[in-house]
Amino acid sequence: MKKHLLADILQSYREMGGINHLDRANLPSKQSIALLCEDLLHLLFPGFFSEEAVSSEEMPEAAMEIINKIARRMKREIAVSLRKDSVEDSIYKEEAATITDWFFQGIPDVRALLKTDVEAAFAGDPAARSLEEIVLAYPGLEAIAIQRTAHLLYRKDVPLIPRMMTEWAHSRTGIDIHPGARIGSHFFIDHGTGVVIGETCEIGNRVKLFHGVTLGARSFQKDEAGEIIKGIKRHPKVDDDVTIYPNGIILGGDTVIGARSTIGANVFLMKSIPPDTLLVRGEQIQQRMDKKSKKTKPTVTIKVSEDEIDFII
Repeated sequence: MKKHLLADILQSYREMGGINHLDRANLPSKQSIALLCEDLLHLLFPGFFSEEAVSSEEMPEAAMEIINKIARRMKREIAVSLRKDSVEDSIYKEEAATITDWFFQGIPDVRALLKTDVEAAFAGDPAARSLEEIVLAYPGLEAIAIQRTAHLLYRKDVPLIPRMMTEWAHSRTGIDIHPGARIGSHFFIDHGTGVVIGETCEIGNRVKLFHGVTLGARSFQKDEAGEIIKGIKRHPKVDDDVTIYPNGIILGGDTVIGARSTIGANVFLMKSIPPDTLLVRGEQIQQRMDKKSKKTKPTVTIKVSEDEIDFII
């Protein structure tokens, strides 16, 4: 490599300080977190992601092996994420070990929730032929599984790692669920591509989302210095038994979707709706054209029956 090219790059390192991490403690490894997530799927769904069949007799030994493997990696990466330059490494290692032990104590509860998620997917999708198909082939379940485990670490204020875990799932599934989101049982994301769920979302039990749904922030409050205020409620609450159809956009920390409500496709909503509401878009107008002649044929108007809806936007 030519020396003048190296000099230019080194100069950018000196000038562009915001994207350097030099002369500091190490950061968690993206490759290590990816391997951690893969191992977690083995732990959560034993026998599904192994190349060889696992018998019931072999399960105790196999489970201990994967737990030890995850624990070693997790303790190391948590210690790295916690490290501050002024404190000895031993302090971080002790805290990382405590958090890791607590994490494994939460795995049975996570598996209990994931069982309900699989059942919800099977009940909610007529194309599903078996529970095995859902575990092996449904990206929504994989995204939910990683989010539920990352949420454990998020609750312990572990820096960086929970978000890295959910972004690993995001890159594989197209589903972006922040580790801070609180999600109830029997959660089903159908298809899933493009779903976004923000950090302070609260999702009840038996909620079903379709692809393209966004549960996001309406605006960002700023302090006197003009900086965005972190840690406040920014994202909606979705109560029990709600269904949101494709490309529904629900925004705002004060927005509540009442229980048993249905949000139609392409709805844009920034205010609360009461329970038992069917919310759909109003009248749509489309034009039909002849592609060969490029002549416009009479406009086709598609109307929604107002007798069937409680609320129209």
